[in-house]
Amino acid sequence: MWGTASMRTSSGRLLRWGWAAGAVVCAIVMYLAPGQEAIPFHLIWLGLCLVYGFTTWRPVEMVVMVVTAAAVTGAIMFVHAARGLIGWSQTAEVPMSVALAAVIAVYLRRRHLALMELSRIAAEDRHRTDARQVMARRVSHELRTPITIARGFTELVRERVDGDPQAVQDTAVVLKELDKLAAITDRLLTVFQLDGEFHRQPLALDEELARIVRRWIPAADRQWTVACDPAAVPANRDRLEVVLDCLLDNAVRFTSVGDRIAVRGRVDRHEWSIEVADSGLGMSGRDAMALTAAQPIDKNPLSGTGEGLAVVRAVVGGWGGGVSFHAEPGKGTTVLLRFPRTPGDDSPFIAVGATT
Repeated sequence: MWGTASMRTSSGRLLRWGWAAGAVVCAIVMYLAPGQEAIPFHLIWLGLCLVYGFTTWRPVEMVVMVVTAAAVTGAIMFVHAARGLIGWSQTAEVPMSVALAAVIAVYLRRRHLALMELSRIAAEDRHRTDARQVMARRVSHELRTPITIARGFTELVRERVDGDPQAVQDTAVVLKELDKLAAITDRLLTVFQLDGEFHRQPLALDEELARIVRRWIPAADRQWTVACDPAAVPANRDRLEVVLDCLLDNAVRFTSVGDRIAVRGRVDRHEWSIEVADSGLGMSGRDAMALTAAQPIDKNPLSGTGEGLAVVRAVVGGWGGGVSFHAEPGKGTTVLLRFPRTPGDDSPFIAVGATT
């Protein structure tokens, strides 16, 4: 950064000296060519405004340059008018040029200050982002390490008390809670990293949905179905997987063995969407509307900390999309994610919708 600032200062000095040399030449031409002052006169003032626009001057420096240019050009014009070589009316160009330069200087000064403020804000934002990334890595390490150690010792204890059904059941509860804590840690880490660089690229939506759901089939005894239009959508594979995992985790939590969980993807000319529907406990229409509006609702005993939906909203919102909920008590919940498409996103893949 110091080298860049030094280069800018050096180039600014060159521009100033270049303008000064050109102004001297133009002043000489003005004096030696009475009646032809217009072109060199305006070149002096135009060059002054351009140099001020491309460099950073202190206000006092601009005032000195304007006064100097006005004194030199005004003296030449006054001498020529006094000798009758030009009309006195032409000397009015000097105060008009001074006024114009003052207006331009004020505007450019404000522009310089605005750019400096934007640079400062950008630097602070980069610093905050870097600090957030460092904190995310530290949190990940500080939380995952004790969780892994606790899980290892719990599994050892479970092996030692294999003959005691109550102890086995208790250690199973501990392992399940440790798995929940590990999942919460992963989601918190995702929240910390949401503003990182995660570029989107065309993905086969049907293949991605089938792949993600296939990972959940051994973990939960549900009636899993996946159906999707075969088309390319702009998405980041890791972020799409995080979003679907959050929604599927909620669907599994609020359903029982044998319940239905369906994932459907649709793609048309203007948008693409993902729908996750289950036949579980459901919720009231009022709660569904509150969740759609990102408002808090009364906690269900089976619900989690809520960080999963926060991750979903953050990722979907970052892609310009929206989240909506539709539910009915005792009949299940449907979550709909909708994303806009651009004209370049509509090249279809040659694939068939997957059903699992």
